[in-house]
Amino acid sequence: MTDYASYPTLAGRPVVISGGASGIGEALVRNFAGQGAKVGFVDIAAEAGEKLSAELTAAGQTVRFARCDVTDTDAYKAAIDGFAAAHGDALVLVNNAAHDERHDWSDVTPTYWDERIAVNLKHAFFAIQAVAPGMMRAGKGSIINFGSISWMIMSPRIPVYETAKAATHGMTRAMARELGKSGIRVNTLAPGWVMTQRQLTHWLNADAERLIDEAQALAGRVFPDDCARMALFLAADDSAMISAQQFLVDGGWANT
Repeated sequence: MTDYASYPTLAGRPVVISGGASGIGEALVRNFAGQGAKVGFVDIAAEAGEKLSAELTAAGQTVRFARCDVTDTDAYKAAIDGFAAAHGDALVLVNNAAHDERHDWSDVTPTYWDERIAVNLKHAFFAIQAVAPGMMRAGKGSIINFGSISWMIMSPRIPVYETAKAATHGMTRAMARELGKSGIRVNTLAPGWVMTQRQLTHWLNADAERLIDEAQALAGRVFPDDCARMALFLAADDSAMISAQQFLVDGGWANT
């Protein structure tokens, strides 16, 4: 039994999630599978992805994993096709995969720029391109693009990441208009500083704790499940007339 919402319209609904093996992505996979959705997810971390898929399958949930580098557009499209063959055409796409690698703007090369844009933005567009025809045939669908508050609060040392995440909401707005008359909704979910294992390992220290305490309107911390629960609402029919919007799950930090 859970204290949180159940969404009957997600039961049996085919869902595709990128970057689903750990962090926010793992929470997304667990939460959608827990709603009875048919989840297909990709990640480059094969061992973690296979372990998660096996665990949830053993629990009676419908989950498939494909090891995939989302920057390989052809391979990613093939994985999406494989999920469609097993589960039916995706009616929910969650573009979650990203990498907030720290970098100095003065050291950025054209090659590095292209790599960062590929992992933080490009794959999301081509995943939309891959799933949209099936959604159009069904006359419905929900696409959730993960953004970030980093560009809103001007976080240091991730300028290319911030550029990609700001552009993500531009893509959301553009594709909401392109696909809306076909019954497809497109929204952005922008997390704040989420307490994933990566953040805890690499970035969270006493100074970071003080910054969060000062910047967030709410006490406490944002966790992956907080983001996943917003994604469930945006995927379900409960949000049927919501599109082209940006939803911040940040404890009340950013000012848009």
